[in-house]
Amino acid sequence: MLLIPAIDLKDGKCVRLRQGRMEDETIFSDDPVEVAGRWVEAGARRLHLVDLNGAFEGKPINHGVIKAIAEKYPDLPIQIGGGIRDEETVQGYLEAGVQYVIIGTKAVSAPHFVNDLCLEFPGHVIVGLDAKDGKVAIDGWSKLSKHDVIDMAKHFEDDGVDSIIYTDISRDGMMGGVNIEATVKLAQAVRIPIIASGGITNLDDIRGLCAVADEGISGAITGRAIYEGTLDFAEGQKLADELTR
Repeated sequence: MLLIPAIDLKDGKCVRLRQGRMEDETIFSDDPVEVAGRWVEAGARRLHLVDLNGAFEGKPINHGVIKAIAEKYPDLPIQIGGGIRDEETVQGYLEAGVQYVIIGTKAVSAPHFVNDLCLEFPGHVIVGLDAKDGKVAIDGWSKLSKHDVIDMAKHFEDDGVDSIIYTDISRDGMMGGVNIEATVKLAQAVRIPIIASGGITNLDDIRGLCAVADEGISGAITGRAIYEGTLDFAEGQKLADELTR
């Protein structure tokens, strides 16, 4: 199981938000490229980038930083989300060296968009489903939709997405542990890989996810924990490798 470090970008800096609130941020670094290097040296085999400005404005804002990271680490798979609302943006990211694009809000508001992308860019599309109490949240978590997360996941599986990133937004950035039960429930409902996100705090969370990895959980995204030091990234990936051989 892959442990995937998150680099959340706001105004060109590496930050973390609490439960998606732009006004509740912690700045961890002014140099996201250096941060990427830190995780690569610690053994990261994939990076998770989020353009937070883009997520709120609906268009890429931190493209330059993202391109710089992709150019510096051309052999490292990178997945990027935040503000991806049209095919031109996807094309631009893939040409910049990004491996996967993550579709969030528009996947829910215009589901045909995902189908179109999967046809045009097969193997490069991930859908991010952010949920609370089983319902999908949109627009930077500011709204809770009526859509059931499992129903949506099955729909996107049929479209041909590579995988689904599942975030329990009540846990994200709160250092309260991952929602393993909800993640397993989703993984059991589909055949494509699920990447867990939200609430990963320490090695116990890694152990818990690895114990159910066979249900279809291929990776786990971690952010605040590795920046604040409650989880040593290299130690976490080593443990995940040992437990899911």
